[in-house]
Amino acid sequence: MNKRLTESQIVAILKEAETGMRVPELCRRYGIEQSTFYKWRSKYGGMEVSDVRRFEALEEENLRLNAK
Repeated sequence: MNKRLTESQIVAILKEAETGMRVPELCRRYGIEQSTFYKWRSKYGGMEVSDVRRFEALEEENLRLNAK
C-alpha cells in the first residue's frame, strides 16, 4: 500500500495505540510497517492535530530560511 496519510490520520492512529490497541493490530488495519508506526510515535507522540500542523509549518519555515 503506497499512500500518504495526513497528520490528523497519523495522530488518530497513535491515539488508538494509547487507548490500548496493540501495535501489530494497528499496523495490519492501516497497512503500515511497525517501523513506520514507531517513527511516527517518536515524531508525533503526545501531539494533537493542531500541534502537528504548527510543527510542519515550523519545519517548512526552517527549510526556507536555511535555503537563503
